Amino acid sequence: MKRSQIAHLNSNNFFELAMFNKRATIKTVFLFTALASFMAVAQVKVEGARAFTIAKQNACLGCHAVDKKIVGPSFQAVAEKYKNDPNAQAFLKNKIAKGGAGSWGVVPMPSNTKLSDADLATLTNWILRGAPNKS
Repeated sequence: MKRSQIAHLNSNNFFELAMFNKRATIKTVFLFTALASFMAVAQVKVEGARAFTIAKQNACLGCHAVDKKIVGPSFQAVAEKYKNDPNAQAFLKNKIAKGGAGSWGVVPMPSNTKLSDADLATLTNWILRGAPNKS
């Protein structure tokens, strides 16, 4: 129903007006939902690119790759190992910041004390998602 037709509705056509309003509401909700979904996907891609940059700038990629073992495990293997661990982010933030050995073998991981808490959070979120959008 067109807006110009709404003016011609009288009380006998209340049902038609109600249906028009319902369709308009559904369209509006759909559009806002689609926009919110698009924005969420875009944000994840931006965060993924930011995390990859952090990993690259801090030499993480010298020992880790997204999908294969180098010296240390792949980021995807880390995500798989900790996928059901509610404390995984805190554990990984600590492990990245302080380094150490034992979680994946005897080769120690060096500490990354210069990373901010925000960078550690970005990096660990990305790793726990399986390091998507690596470039």
